[in-house]
Amino acid sequence: MAEQDLAAIAALRVNGARLWDSLERMAQIGATAKGGVCRLALTELDREGRDLFVQWARDAGCTIRVDRMGNIFARRAGRNPDAAPVLTGSHADTQPTGGRYDGIYGVLGGLEVVRALNDAGIETDHPIEVVIWTNEEGSRFAPAMIASGVYAGVYPLDYGLSRTDASGTTIGEALAHIGYAGEEPVGGTPVHAAYELHIEQGAILERSGKTIGVVTAGQGQRWYEIELEGVDAHAGTTPMELRRDALVGAARMITFVEALGRRYAPYGRATVGMIDAKPNSRNTVPGRCFFTVEFRHPDSEVLAQMDAQLRDELARVAEAAQLGHKIEQIFNYAPVPFAPACIEAVRRAADALGLPNADIVSGAGHDACYLARVAPTGMIFIPCIDGLSHNEGEAITPEWCEAGANVLLHAMLASSQSGQR
Repeated sequence: MAEQDLAAIAALRVNGARLWDSLERMAQIGATAKGGVCRLALTELDREGRDLFVQWARDAGCTIRVDRMGNIFARRAGRNPDAAPVLTGSHADTQPTGGRYDGIYGVLGGLEVVRALNDAGIETDHPIEVVIWTNEEGSRFAPAMIASGVYAGVYPLDYGLSRTDASGTTIGEALAHIGYAGEEPVGGTPVHAAYELHIEQGAILERSGKTIGVVTAGQGQRWYEIELEGVDAHAGTTPMELRRDALVGAARMITFVEALGRRYAPYGRATVGMIDAKPNSRNTVPGRCFFTVEFRHPDSEVLAQMDAQLRDELARVAEAAQLGHKIEQIFNYAPVPFAPACIEAVRRAADALGLPNADIVSGAGHDACYLARVAPTGMIFIPCIDGLSHNEGEAITPEWCEAGANVLLHAMLASSQSGQR
């Protein structure tokens, strides 16, 4: 490549104002009174958002294809039409009281990369593709990240299409209803490199004064459902020493779980998110208690240790309180290391742009975590104010927004040249 071409590429930047305007326009679809967005997967509002993205992508010269899970791929041709694409994107669906940037920032950041390349007249060796993944949030259809999971071979297609919402509508039926039941096969084609741009959804970057998070891995997760069984008893007539109180046993376990997460700092996460005591009467000693436990950590061995300690403590607490107990692990999601070449491309881009950056582990699940099973993959984080996400008050600054998109642009450019990841 000529020296002047290298200089032009080094000076290339996205149009931050255009990206911000696109985000603001998309946020009007499903806008809530508190400034957030409710755009649940495969609803009419989701269709409107998809339609707008497709229109913008076509205006930018992209061709569109939609696979059978409704994943949308907008392709900017490369110099070599047979080369595997460099992929980027995220999701457009939200939580019921979601924010304006979770997911969609990565989609529109990818579109802005295409627009910036068009503005500069740069032709890449590899094609560029921007993707919207279907039902990442899992708010309407469970589980989360279902379509990227089908793409990566984690779930069969029939399983993905048959997931239902609370009314019994399947993903397949909802896709047909909004006109996004595509005919393309799901996955199975090579991807040269993949990147996902996302808000951190935490406070680490903001508190450390870093603009860019170079994501090295995604946390592994283990989910459990636990039941303790004692004896319902009269709150006034049953002496304390004779009680078999299931809720007290659960309380002891909750305290243990919280301490376990702290024991494995800084990456350890341990949460009891649901609890249901029976009979849930103010003057009855609870005889049954159901609760959930979730562990997260980027090291499989640490997760195994947390698992063993949880089981040991549950048995000890149950024996001491004379309670029956049952534990079932319902989800085991292995830690996800991202590709060293993609990690380095992100780090080099941030350094070249003079942006303060730090390595970070993703505490949340993302489509990139499944994509990493089938393609070299990396992630880029920017801060979000107060670490707030899955909340209508979710916010970022235009400066962070532009910075993240510039890192994405240069990481993708590096990967899109022949022989590079």
